[in-house]
Amino acid sequence: MARTRKTPHVALLIETSRSYGRGLLRGVKRYVDEHGPWSLYVELRHLDTNAPPWLSRWRGDGILTRTEVQATANVIRRLGLPAVELRATHLRHDLPFVGVDNAALGRMVAEHLIDRGFTRFAVYDIDTQAYFAQRRDTFVKYLRELGHEVSVYHAAGQREKPREWEREQERLAAWVTSLPKPVGVLACTDQLGFWLLDACRRAGVAVPEEMAVVGAENDESLCLMSTPPLSSVTFNAERIGYEAARLLDGLMRGRGGRGAKTPTKPRAIEVPPIGIVTRQSSDVVAIADADIADAVRFIRENADRGITTEDVLDAVPMSRSSLERKMRAALGRSPKAEITRVRLEHVQRLLRDTDLTLERIARRTGFAHPQHLATLFKRRLGVTPGRYRQQTAGSRANDDAKPT
Repeated sequence: MARTRKTPHVALLIETSRSYGRGLLRGVKRYVDEHGPWSLYVELRHLDTNAPPWLSRWRGDGILTRTEVQATANVIRRLGLPAVELRATHLRHDLPFVGVDNAALGRMVAEHLIDRGFTRFAVYDIDTQAYFAQRRDTFVKYLRELGHEVSVYHAAGQREKPREWEREQERLAAWVTSLPKPVGVLACTDQLGFWLLDACRRAGVAVPEEMAVVGAENDESLCLMSTPPLSSVTFNAERIGYEAARLLDGLMRGRGGRGAKTPTKPRAIEVPPIGIVTRQSSDVVAIADADIADAVRFIRENADRGITTEDVLDAVPMSRSSLERKMRAALGRSPKAEITRVRLEHVQRLLRDTDLTLERIARRTGFAHPQHLATLFKRRLGVTPGRYRQQTAGSRANDDAKPT
């Protein structure tokens, strides 16, 4: 007779106060529904909530944690249980990590701003976490390799809970005023993006016309409270939670007994963000040439109708050679390539946020045949439409937002 596996007892030390933490928990639940059962400890938590008092005496089987406090990391280390960290952190521990690919995030925001015609850039970060630096450094490196200068506002020693709110906003507004305009800015979190938009209002800087801002995490409570609403990078929280649960399950199954060690070199799994939800803070075409700005705007508003370069020329009268030359100078792409890029962005949104069949998506985005769409999608994104939908399962953008 086959041996019945003991139900694992797993503690989830993951905050419920943020949308990202709640997304992680949904991913864990999906894994447990498919591969469990597990006995789960869950509580209402903030990121800096201490470990529960009983944890140091616990006789459980595994832990999934987002650790902000060194004391909690120390307790987990002393337990010697299989554990997975879901927060890239400066704390001292040797746990395997599953989380956001922050290098991909930095590149994604840079490309988003370049696509909107920006040639001046800046970044606003704080130094409390290593992953803020990863986002900043990748953003800066990518843009500088393309020949762009990037200004950095580095709030040394500041946390996302400032000691002196008004004084810090005055400094931030002074930096905003000093930047050459128009400028595209990465705020390394949505909280920073919220503060940056407030500083723009104080400084009289128009958003997005003079400064476009993109945050990270797409926490709707912050993004929609901002004035104007904040564009933000959407993380694939459910997939990260699912992969963390899968990794923990393997560690629990593979250990020889209580006290077994995790691997000497902790494993790291980094999941790329899903995309950027474009709201008013970056919904702009920052191109000096008015005709090319009109052409790009026409493409973005009409690409799903199956338009061609000839349709663009009808809307913005100019010679084909001038359109090609000027658009390549402004965006680095031909009109045809820009039409294709916009259409594929819309395909990604429909795959991610709806249950429409590929045939219906093709019709909605101007493709005559779903097979042609599937071939082009695989060539450009490296995965099939079906695989992309699986990877982004569970993500739903806000109806008021426009994902790109």
